[in-house]
Amino acid sequence: MSEPPGAAVSLAEAPLADTPSKPPAAQRVQPLRRPGRWIATAAVLVVVAQILHGLATNPFYQWDRFRYWFLRPAVLDGLLVTLEVAALSAVLGLLGGVLLALARQSGSPVLSAVSWTYTWLFRSVPLIVVLIFLYNFSALYKTLSLGIPFGPAFVTFDESKLATDMTVAVVGLSLNEAAYAAEVVRGGVLSVDQGQHEAAAALGLPRGYQFTRIVLPQALRSITPNYVNQLIGLVKSTSLVFYVSLLDLFGSVQTMGSTYPGDIVPLLLVATVWYLILTSAVSVVQFYVERYFARGATRTLPPTPLQKARAGLAALRARAGREAAV
Repeated sequence: MSEPPGAAVSLAEAPLADTPSKPPAAQRVQPLRRPGRWIATAAVLVVVAQILHGLATNPFYQWDRFRYWFLRPAVLDGLLVTLEVAALSAVLGLLGGVLLALARQSGSPVLSAVSWTYTWLFRSVPLIVVLIFLYNFSALYKTLSLGIPFGPAFVTFDESKLATDMTVAVVGLSLNEAAYAAEVVRGGVLSVDQGQHEAAAALGLPRGYQFTRIVLPQALRSITPNYVNQLIGLVKSTSLVFYVSLLDLFGSVQTMGSTYPGDIVPLLLVATVWYLILTSAVSVVQFYVERYFARGATRTLPPTPLQKARAGLAALRARAGREAAV
């Protein structure tokens, strides 16, 4: 039986499937070139280098005076006042925000209306107005008392002695912070799937247990980043307590700037760096708190900075090993 023309192919002419057409080095996948990214990166690096060069070489900044003032006792005393005011206001503001959020979500129209009115009022009035109003509160009410409503008073307080500068600052910041924290907490509670509420209610769990053990742990994943962002704003807002005669970090710097007018710029740089340190520390705490509450919600937890550094070094070593092998 004859074969059709051209059907017979010798083994020498047949291509071998296992024979590579190019050497292995030529078969490697080449990365996509991104010239726009490299141009943008170079431009940003040039701008950053110019800024750093200007900061280092401009004599107007007086870095020698900056080093002199940075750890002076007056600055550190003001820093401690800032930390104390911020810590107390953050705790009291968060507690007040939780109560306001629960009142807003309650079935009582009175509690819901009062919570909404409080939040609306303190989010509308500037913080400096609240502080100055509280600072002059003794002009409106010289005494405060505890007793029967619209009846006799059992205990009476002298408002001028009770409202110290620290008390005015903490109360003013806490009242303002509670209004914003209430919306943060309420938004976090609303972010929890409604099925979680229904399942907890179907099990017959008490409402307090439902909130503390089921709703709140899930809501914290949404509350944490938003409230920490608000907390950073609170740390910076402490600079306003200088206007109620409390010498915090900014107040101490402002006072020394009036005494030493030639050192105003380095003193402002001292306050700026300390505020950067405080907000950076809060951001670090935020990262680890978010990472803790992300357990069970993500397949893999976000790596810590140390883990990122180790992974980067391992990738560089692996790349160097592949290039050396080629």
